[in-house]
Amino acid sequence: MSSRAEIEPAPRALDLASLGGATVGRAPAHIAAAAKRTPLWAEALVVVWLCWVYDAISNLAPLRLHAALAHALGILRLERSLHLDPELTLNRWLAAHHTLGLIVSDYYDNAHFIVTLGLLGWLWYYRADLYRPLRNTLVAINVLGFLVFWLYPVAPPRMLVGAGFDDVVAATHAFGSWHAGALASAANQLAAMPSLHMAWAAWCALVLWRAFRQVWVRALAVLYPCLTALAVLSTGNHFLADVLAGVATAALAALLVELVGGLRRSASPRRVAHVTNLLRSL
Repeated sequence: MSSRAEIEPAPRALDLASLGGATVGRAPAHIAAAAKRTPLWAEALVVVWLCWVYDAISNLAPLRLHAALAHALGILRLERSLHLDPELTLNRWLAAHHTLGLIVSDYYDNAHFIVTLGLLGWLWYYRADLYRPLRNTLVAINVLGFLVFWLYPVAPPRMLVGAGFDDVVAATHAFGSWHAGALASAANQLAAMPSLHMAWAAWCALVLWRAFRQVWVRALAVLYPCLTALAVLSTGNHFLADVLAGVATAALAALLVELVGGLRRSASPRRVAHVTNLLRSL
């Protein structure tokens, strides 16, 4: 007679991606219970730190305007020499359609905050098993972006006088515009490279792709960065090079987080337990 071990199939390895799709993006109860949510105060500290770094870089803007404009002109000349400069054509077309320009400008000003923070909060509440690496990826995206802002300030196309660009967001008086009024003083106007709008959109696509398996959700994951690219180019806020750099920034951030995670997983269990206990005691 065969033993029980011989007639029972071996248990399958746990597939979090398939579980996410089967539960409409939510982790099963036993997975959610095993992954504890990080405390909100710790998440708030991360946000405060990122805001402080961004503000410190923004304060340098008046001193670096000449360099940022020169860098922007250099990027525009390079794109034109390669015949990869769709932003002016898109900008002129959108500027001629006021209502559509207002819709696109509202999308540009608000979608990246609403969608990104909404997905981040959803991950924290429903998918603690995915939250930490994806949160770390978003933080890495911002740190890499801030580093480039500091080392290589670039003005947006709309600030290049005589280049033919219109500031569609300011002209349409879009809701929540950072180009005029009180909000303008809080925004870094010389942070076109890389486009964090695109980097955040790529991060949102990564979140949806990892948390869901439904075809329509993954279609949205692809569509959202595409719409964002059209918005940032047509409103005169980014060059094509900025868009590509934004996607590359998101990819590099995800790779760095994965590499660090792999190093941590390869460390000895005793060392990992020791570090974990130290972090919990803080």
